[in-house]
Amino acid sequence: MDSIIVTGNGPLQGQIPIAGAKNACLTLMPATLLSEEPLTLTNAPRLSDIKTMTTLLQSLGSEASSLQDGKVISLSSHDLTSHTADYEIVRKMRASNLVLGPMLARLGQAVVSLPGGCAIGARPMDLHITALEALGAEIELKDGYLHAKAPGGLKGAVHELRFASVGATENTVMAATLAKGTTVLKNAAREPEIVDLVRCLRKMGAQIEGEGSSTITIEGVDRLHGATHPVVTDRIELGTYMIAPAIAGGEVECLGGKLELVQSFAEKLDAAGVSVEETDTGLKVARRNGRVQAVDVKTEVFPGFPTDLQAQMMALMCTAEGEATLDETIFENRFMHAPELTRMGADIEVHGGQARVRGVERLKGAPVMATDLRASVSLILAGLAAEGETRVSRVYHLDRGYENVVAKLRGVGAQIERVKEE
Repeated sequence: MDSIIVTGNGPLQGQIPIAGAKNACLTLMPATLLSEEPLTLTNAPRLSDIKTMTTLLQSLGSEASSLQDGKVISLSSHDLTSHTADYEIVRKMRASNLVLGPMLARLGQAVVSLPGGCAIGARPMDLHITALEALGAEIELKDGYLHAKAPGGLKGAVHELRFASVGATENTVMAATLAKGTTVLKNAAREPEIVDLVRCLRKMGAQIEGEGSSTITIEGVDRLHGATHPVVTDRIELGTYMIAPAIAGGEVECLGGKLELVQSFAEKLDAAGVSVEETDTGLKVARRNGRVQAVDVKTEVFPGFPTDLQAQMMALMCTAEGEATLDETIFENRFMHAPELTRMGADIEVHGGQARVRGVERLKGAPVMATDLRASVSLILAGLAAEGETRVSRVYHLDRGYENVVAKLRGVGAQIERVKEE
């Protein structure tokens, strides 16, 4: 098991290339199940979660191969041999449930294990189930598996999600592309990853309108064809590396970054005294002067402040001037990084879904442990601003969502290395 050692050594300077979005790519890959023709994804991130999804699709009979050092994924599902997504694969990653809608639409049946992933809350499947049932699916839970079938095929319907769930929106939209008639999905999630999925599906021949709004309309078609599609920039990786110069000082340009992907996050950085400037090639980020100022944050569905940037923002607030309140409204159990930051000298109190952070002048390096994907990178960011050495253990979480963290931060002057645990 590896650890990452970070030694705070002052301001950062340079450029960091931002990869394709993990959450977008994990959504786009199951779209191959909707067609017999090839789907090629470019600008793909090189992450362990992508390998897990590849393994899952291959277990269903899809052909999946990695090209150009992993930046291109070639997929073909012309001859599916199974409709069962096995627990041993699905348990590793929440996004595995996104094979449910496409398989049900194309094969008329699907058996999918209840998913796993990070320990940041229950994240139930009921929203997916009720939406697919509205399209005519019959679904029952047996022995930890969802058994879904649509003997007469799926049929268009009007359905309103109880909560604007990203996963349920994605599953429903994919399923509806091959349903008979028109589907209107209300209270749909509006995330850029969903807009990216719709753009890809449209290239495959789907008839969809309204992506990026809370109402998406899908006119079912008989079949979809192949396509080539670039994965959208990862807004969470982008936001993460925008924090780096904010917490350590200096100026960093995040290549490929677009303000529209992180608008609400950038507004909070601006309020904290961090400059975010659009360039021809990305976003340039720098602290304006002195310590950042404390700002309150409340996580919300897009276009609100992303829950996946809450841990990173907490790390920044640990060194801010004043007191900040962070309200987590999306997932329970998502303050597990707080005790680890406290080990580094942070002043944090957690009460249920709210954390209060009183900024300190300087954090101190310490041995800390990553508990989930975003928590792991928040500890690395804290290490950039800490006095002495911070050793972050259990960084296998990190590999699920960030490629080449050490190389990217080293490239802008950070003192950071990855070592094998003894």
